[in-house]
Amino acid sequence: MSRQFADHVCDMLSPLGSVTARAMFGGFGVYLDGLMFGLIAWDTLFLKADDGNRPMFEDAGAAQFKPWDDKPMVMPYWEVPADVLEDGAQLCVWGRAAFDAALRTRKPKSKRTGKDRR
Repeated sequence: MSRQFADHVCDMLSPLGSVTARAMFGGFGVYLDGLMFGLIAWDTLFLKADDGNRPMFEDAGAAQFKPWDDKPMVMPYWEVPADVLEDGAQLCVWGRAAFDAALRTRKPKSKRTGKDRR
């Protein structure tokens, strides 16, 4: 997996804020304000999608992230089309939509009492 590609993606998305890429599972998670809104696997950028922004991926003919070829599991991340990846302004539009999807779908942090902590 290419750290160089991950750094390039972060640079292109930097108008959104402090975008970082953290190594994970042989790829990278892409974060803004501590919230993961994208991932990089096989030197391909995938962005978070939900009902609010999924149509933009579907309309572009994008593929959904499937971590294993031999299992039917898919994740709520979709491949960014090459023409979008080559246009910084357009990529930021898609990145903002993905970040908004991540905000809408994030799970609230559990409030644990002192006796529940271990």
